[in-house]
Amino acid sequence: MQVCITQEDHWVNTPYGQVFARCWYPGNHGVAEPTAPIVLFHDSLGCVELWRDFPSLLAKATNRNVVAYDRLGFGRSDPHPGDWSNDFIREEAQRYFPFVRASLGIERFIAFGHSVGGAMATHCAALFSEHCQALVTESAQAFVEERTLGGIRIAKEQFQQPGQIERLHKYHGEKAQWVLNAWTQTWLSPTYADWTIEKDLATIQCPMLVIHGAEDEFGSTLHPQRYANLARGEIEMLVISDCQHVPHREKTQDVIDAVCRLL
Repeated sequence: MQVCITQEDHWVNTPYGQVFARCWYPGNHGVAEPTAPIVLFHDSLGCVELWRDFPSLLAKATNRNVVAYDRLGFGRSDPHPGDWSNDFIREEAQRYFPFVRASLGIERFIAFGHSVGGAMATHCAALFSEHCQALVTESAQAFVEERTLGGIRIAKEQFQQPGQIERLHKYHGEKAQWVLNAWTQTWLSPTYADWTIEKDLATIQCPMLVIHGAEDEFGSTLHPQRYANLARGEIEMLVISDCQHVPHREKTQDVIDAVCRLL
């Protein structure tokens, strides 16, 4: 049977600014007791639009609602309020995500995060342990590795070339330079060098899927191993060969099949 996917856009009001969110609904939308939706947390240069068709494919394969939102400062959301700190990963879970949950009526959820979004999803799973039913991290950084810094330095140089920053303008508008600076200046700062995922993190109780590309240019396979070590319940670690930093785009079916196994 063909599963029809519909989507709706939402605006979430917060004391810090308005957040843009999009929901993808499979054919079961509107049933009395829907299953927990999958909430997507984007990467350092990402936004809702840059997930492309992955949310729709994920909703169709899992028969679950999928939700993605632009963090403040990104995509169609308002500019970031300006109090950026080295605790931005934990603050996303504590300060901003609760407004998205409340506005969209999300009680139970599955957290799925890509790159730095994987760290944010992990903090959400720990903070809302009674409500997070499963956690998926994809290409998530666990600490500040020289390989990570090297990849960021290369990307920073590339964005200095003529026409490159316009690639970000397409998705982030006038916030594009801020988006780039928030990524590169934070991770390359000496004050951020001692960050780790384990810092101030509660135990992860829910089932967990850790995905990583074997050729990830922003992190070695030490990162997924560190995430796997956080799990206290069911855990699958999937290292995908011939894959770099964006498995959901490079190896889409492998990622979707792994999520379906988890659920």
